[in-house]
Amino acid sequence: MDITVFSAFLPHTDPDASIAFYQDLLGFEIRKDVGYNGLRWLTVGPAEDAAATSIVLYPPGADPGVTDEERATIAEMMAKGTFAMAAFGTNDLDATFEALAAGGADIVQEPTDQPYGIRDAAVRDPAGNLLRINQL
Repeated sequence: MDITVFSAFLPHTDPDASIAFYQDLLGFEIRKDVGYNGLRWLTVGPAEDAAATSIVLYPPGADPGVTDEERATIAEMMAKGTFAMAAFGTNDLDATFEALAAGGADIVQEPTDQPYGIRDAAVRDPAGNLLRINQL
């Protein structure tokens, strides 16, 4: 069997702020920018590896199967930064962290050697998604 992770989904609240964060701060390319019914879905990923897993940034209220009560809960959790997270990897965590901090990213944790064997840092994207960045 040959199977891989093709994409993962994170919600966004402001597509232009997400583009600025993922493209300008993380250096990702915008692979797709799709509008439908006044909402936008963005697909981003590492610029130097078009075959790498993509992150689809989606409007969280767009799913017709989600009730208004569930939308309110999702919005509340996103505002607290507790709804979604992703983990990325880099060969130079300290330089990546410094660039994110200098760019105004919402810092959650400075680079830290974790007791479970990895070195990582954490920031939040403009929608409040927690992004952990691991040293590779």
